[in-house]
Amino acid sequence: MHTPNGLARAALRFKPSAFAGTFVALLMAAMIVSACGLLLATGLTASVPPQRYAAAPVVVAADQSLHYTIGSGEDRDDESLAFPDRVRLDDSLVAKAASAPGAAAAIADLAVPVRTGNNVRVTAHTWASTAFTSPGTKPASGTAPRPGEAVTTTGTVGERITLDTPGGRREFRISGTAGAPGSSDIWLNDADARTLSGHPGKVDAIAVLPKPGTSTATLAAQVERAVGRGALVHTGDDRATVEDGTIAQAKEMLVGLGGSFGGVAAMVAVFTAAGTVALSVGQRRREYALLRAIGATPRQIRRTIATETFLVAPLAGLLGCLPGIALATWWFGRLRDKGAIPPGVDLSLTVLPLAIAVATTVLTALGAGAAAARRPSKIKPGQALAESAVESLRPGWIRTPLGVLSLVGGCACAGFAASETGENAANAALGVVLLFMLAVASLGPQLARVCAAVLGLPLRATGASGSLAAANTRTNARRLASAITPIVLAMAFSSVLVFMHTSEDKAIEDQQRAAIIANRVVTDPAGLPSDAVARAAATPGVETAVGLTRTSVLIPDGGTGYTPREASVQGVTGTGADLAKVQDLGVRAGSLAALAPGTAAVDSSLADAAHVRPGDRLALLLPDGTKAAPKIVATYERGLGLAQVTLPQGDLKAHLSAPNPTTLLARATPAAAAPLAALGHVTDAAGYATAQSTDRAVNAWANTVMAAVLGGFAAVAAVNTLVMTVFDRRRELGTLRLIGTTRRQVLSMIRWEALLVVAAGVVIGTAIALATLVPMMNGLTGHAPYVPPLLYGSFAGAILVLGLAATGLPARAALK
Repeated sequence: MHTPNGLARAALRFKPSAFAGTFVALLMAAMIVSACGLLLATGLTASVPPQRYAAAPVVVAADQSLHYTIGSGEDRDDESLAFPDRVRLDDSLVAKAASAPGAAAAIADLAVPVRTGNNVRVTAHTWASTAFTSPGTKPASGTAPRPGEAVTTTGTVGERITLDTPGGRREFRISGTAGAPGSSDIWLNDADARTLSGHPGKVDAIAVLPKPGTSTATLAAQVERAVGRGALVHTGDDRATVEDGTIAQAKEMLVGLGGSFGGVAAMVAVFTAAGTVALSVGQRRREYALLRAIGATPRQIRRTIATETFLVAPLAGLLGCLPGIALATWWFGRLRDKGAIPPGVDLSLTVLPLAIAVATTVLTALGAGAAAARRPSKIKPGQALAESAVESLRPGWIRTPLGVLSLVGGCACAGFAASETGENAANAALGVVLLFMLAVASLGPQLARVCAAVLGLPLRATGASGSLAAANTRTNARRLASAITPIVLAMAFSSVLVFMHTSEDKAIEDQQRAAIIANRVVTDPAGLPSDAVARAAATPGVETAVGLTRTSVLIPDGGTGYTPREASVQGVTGTGADLAKVQDLGVRAGSLAALAPGTAAVDSSLADAAHVRPGDRLALLLPDGTKAAPKIVATYERGLGLAQVTLPQGDLKAHLSAPNPTTLLARATPAAAAPLAALGHVTDAAGYATAQSTDRAVNAWANTVMAAVLGGFAAVAAVNTLVMTVFDRRRELGTLRLIGTTRRQVLSMIRWEALLVVAAGVVIGTAIALATLVPMMNGLTGHAPYVPPLLYGSFAGAILVLGLAATGLPARAALK
């Protein structure tokens, strides 16, 4: 670390405007890095104290993730993917857990979703679970439930109630009451709960109670040996992930958001901040040339630049953490409001992510300053004075090869993405935008000269101001490149993130509107009654009724290792022939009439990726991880808007926590609408498609936020860079005024230059976005990307307004 010397302190004291842009860029970089770091830290460390299992120190549950290996040798990597639904334990493990030497009891726990006679959704548990949960082992009134009986929190002993369960409708006699006032839990006899759960021979978890004197660690080790490798043993706050699977999902989402997006955002922020530092050093090359001319040594120049940077960077990093905390808090709060994060999880405001953000900011500034100081410190004094007057046209021996390689790599990635389909195309396309951005940053001066030459031609026809602007931009290509790069960043990243969603949304909506040929759609996100399809089919005026259950399965890909992908599924209650009457899947091969237990219909793009066709079997993992290989009877083209896999509901029912259909499609007369309303919300095909579109709009806010974060940062960086370049030209503008150029002509020249910079940035950014979106959307949707003209125009217009304001206002101030 260098002690601040007099030159650095004097530069900062007498020319603070020269460092203002650097300070702003570093502060914004620290904000982005700290916000993403806080989200990542929360995902890694988040925990919630257990509620239901608070009195059970050891809980046994199945592994809820699929573990697989990709690559081989040094490239071997272990990965995991969460199963779509709860994975349950075999009932035989209860006895094994109870056989542990330190176990006083091992109690099977089951949660059964039921619906009461007055259509209230509650959860039923086994009565045995009261041994480790409130209210204890005895009901407040009455007796424990026997077969055909239930204990409730409301009602009177002897009253009879009807419960709609996954195993069908059953009538129960209330044998007792228990629980806290206002709660709605129900307890069933253990045998009834297992029969009606829909998962015979399976339990959700096993709570193990210790014998007196047995520690939790000892009991956990004993239980782990007793149950073997078929289950995971949980203790401490880890038990909360068993009772609420959304905690693990939230942690995974936060890690992905803070890690994946945070990595890209941090790279962009650091890269942009480094460019601003290099620009600040380059703008003062005349000062360094004079210092070299009067005898300053290369070491003194490097030390001065390092000290100047060290005086600015730590303060910018520390102050940048404050808006970073605010951004992370707002982002986390929005995720919680949308249900992506359980209420018990709190944002982890730890010091480590903030320290990393500050250290990253300082190291970025020092690295950029050292790189920018390399030539001013080594060049001969006379040559330094000559180059300070005229911009050097010599290409960099590091940046130029790096830029060429990045450009070639981006083109190769775009070609590979165009040849792939589905997620492979999307994953390959993600690297395109990063490689092209690196190429733009590395080949900035060369691209700037090309843009100045091409766009400068029409400028020369606009008069003296346009000619001056064209000459300036062509002569000062490095200055032009420093202004274009952040605009390209803003345009490219924002366009990719936003138009990726608009393209997919448009394709989904088009497929849904074309596919739903039923004239009545009944929906209930929490699940329709178990007999909804039968009741609808028996309703006068209903010609056809089909129930759909939405879920997902995991499908292994071919290639190196075992790389599964998640595919959307619709379980059909009804025949394939009936399904064809209410839903036009766009069948390409085979027939839906052959849909029967043990068979499936799949989307054609998924079939192509899995290298299967009608008559083949598709290996897949059902929602709870059970292996299956249904025979393909048909392929269709509207899987993106409906579901990628269509299975009979009977093949899915035992593998879902909530097996009831959530959607019912019917062809019915208008008179049947009122009876159908007793089952759920009734709408028509257009209304259903609109409702689905609204749901997607709510779920797509994350892309908008990421676009706002990256695009907003890049926009601020662009404004910051433009302001810096204008203020650095005060001597030039003053000279123009001295030789007779009017104030109006100077401002007009600045406006034309701003238009050239904005046009170049928008064109290059759009080209990069299209190079990314075209193969990605062709692979995902089979269509070209959908770019709403007004939305694209707003992006370009916002950049234009910012560009004109960021140059016009400083220019007016400089001319005063």
